[in-house]
Amino acid sequence: MDLERKFARFGDGLSVSKDAVIEGYASLFGQVDQGRDVVQKGAYSASLDGLVRVGQRVKMLWQHDPAQPIGVWDEVHEDDRGLWVKGRLLESTQKGREAAELIRAGAMDGLSIGYRTKRAVKNDKGHRVLTELELWEVSLVTFPMLSSARVAAKGATLDAEMTLRSIAEVFNDARQELARP
Repeated sequence: MDLERKFARFGDGLSVSKDAVIEGYASLFGQVDQGRDVVQKGAYSASLDGLVRVGQRVKMLWQHDPAQPIGVWDEVHEDDRGLWVKGRLLESTQKGREAAELIRAGAMDGLSIGYRTKRAVKNDKGHRVLTELELWEVSLVTFPMLSSARVAAKGATLDAEMTLRSIAEVFNDARQELARP
């Protein structure tokens, strides 16, 4: 199978801490994205366990380009909401400096996961439910797909805007359903 990608939005007002730390959700469980996929809780666990066993990490890339690593993810784990990531942009690299500045300016607003689907099922709404994924990388990207998953600066709170984005996504999904012939 080929490498697939899922995008997540940082959120408005993102800033980078002085030490270029970013953190937040790269993926949220149970939410339908624009590709009509839903990631199920536990979908990343086997992949993350496998990386730990062999002493590797999920890569932090610029726009999914394997030739352009821009930082390191120090923490990647599942919780009840989704896939949480926390890492450092390496401002000693050109792309790392650029990414930090683009985030500070509000021009960069997305994360995207690169993965391979290992198991998935269709649900009664026609969505592909992703039950097991092999996570390869989490990239900083320009255009996000899943607007309710996001990254924030170190110490920022996500709850209020997360709720508003979730509500907006429900209305968007309902509008798309009503527009179907």
